[in-house]
Amino acid sequence: MDSPVPPSPSHRPTDPPAEPRVRRRDRHGRGMRGPVAPPQVPLSMSRADTFRDLVLDSVERLERRWPQLSDVEFMVLEVPPTVPAGETVPLGGSVPAEKNEPARVVVYRRPVEIRSKSRDERALLVHEVVVEQVAELLGLSPESVDPRYGQD
Repeated sequence: MDSPVPPSPSHRPTDPPAEPRVRRRDRHGRGMRGPVAPPQVPLSMSRADTFRDLVLDSVERLERRWPQLSDVEFMVLEVPPTVPAGETVPLGGSVPAEKNEPARVVVYRRPVEIRSKSRDERALLVHEVVVEQVAELLGLSPESVDPRYGQD
C-alpha cells in the first residue's frame, strides 16, 4: 500500500514565505564589492562632454583677451559635412556673422580625437584649432590672437 510522503519541513504550506536574507558577503565569501572607481573620477562624463569642456576652456582663455568673442557662437560637431575625395579632413571651421546670425566657430570632435594621442595633446590641438578659427574671423594672425600659439 502506498503511503503519502510527508511534506518536508521547508515546504510546509502553512508557513509564510521566507524573507530574503540580507547578504553580508558575496557568494564567494570575499565580502561586498567596493566602488567601481574612486569618487574623484568623473565616470558620468562621456568623451563628447570632456571634449566640449576642452573647447569651453579654450574659449574662456581667449575671451579674457578678446571680449568681443562673447558674441561668437562656439559649436562642437562630431564630423565635418561631406569632404570631397582627396582633400584633408578639417579640424574646425568658421562662419562670419550674417544679418540675424552670430559668427560661428565649429570644432570637429572626431578628426581632432583621431589626430591626438593623449588628453594633453588633445587639449593643445583643440586650443590651436579654436585660435586658428578665431584668427580667421577677426582677420588676424593666430600669434596675435594668442601669443603662446604654437609654443606649447
